[in-house]
Amino acid sequence: MGRRIDALSVGDDAALTMGVTPDRMRVILVVLTCILVGSVVAMAGSIGFVGLVIPHAARRLVGGSHRHMIPVAALLGASLLIAADIGARTLLAPQEIPIGILTSLVGAPFLILLVRWMGVLK
Repeated sequence: MGRRIDALSVGDDAALTMGVTPDRMRVILVVLTCILVGSVVAMAGSIGFVGLVIPHAARRLVGGSHRHMIPVAALLGASLLIAADIGARTLLAPQEIPIGILTSLVGAPFLILLVRWMGVLK
């Protein structure tokens, strides 16, 4: 799947020459993404910054190849949420902090740095 996504990232004409049908692949990716995101949100609740921050962090770590980036993003996302969950349960024990607050505390500064690195904010 990663090679097909990489083929899409270079353009429709190039993807066609690589044997990937761009329109069909996009539909498959959208449907698969909706199913996976819906399942995760139903099980874990909304944890907004993880989906914004982790893919960019993974790309910075391993480059743009989706074959490498997708597994690294999954591991980074899981690691961030485990660390946030541990922090949420222990920082103010016996009370718990909502996990979304901790992920936002990590995600917001990273997102600001990312926007600066991309040259949008000067």
